[in-house]
Amino acid sequence: MDEYDEAKKIGSYLERTSRLVKLRYLQAFAQLGVDITPEQWVMLDSLYHRNGQSQTELAGDSYKNAPTVSRIIDLLEKKGFVERQRFENDRRRYKIFLTTAGTAAVEKVQPAVSSLRQQSWENLSDADYTDFFRIINQVFENLNGGN
Repeated sequence: MDEYDEAKKIGSYLERTSRLVKLRYLQAFAQLGVDITPEQWVMLDSLYHRNGQSQTELAGDSYKNAPTVSRIIDLLEKKGFVERQRFENDRRRYKIFLTTAGTAAVEKVQPAVSSLRQQSWENLSDADYTDFFRIINQVFENLNGGN
């Protein structure tokens, strides 16, 4: 296989895996009757562990750009899972907080998320897990070019 074909294959494997992971999360959320997407889950989970983050902090934690985070927060706000509160010293910025419904949604899906994570790592060792993260982070850094 030439170099081009090998690079294409790696991209296909990443895409295939990413799509399947998202599909399994969507199925789990739907089965539990919680109307969220994997992208929304990332925001809810981040707020569950550190409530009251700014949109900038959420963007940094999720590796999403500001407009995407804003759109996700808008959707979560319409669903009643989060609320925005203005910073006292800067009325242009908001802190994002989970509502009671948002907290309940996170706690309802956490067992399913844990189960999916466990299933994902079946037949893999702790060393495999460590190697995977080292490699995937290195690929990210290589492509990010220090940005």
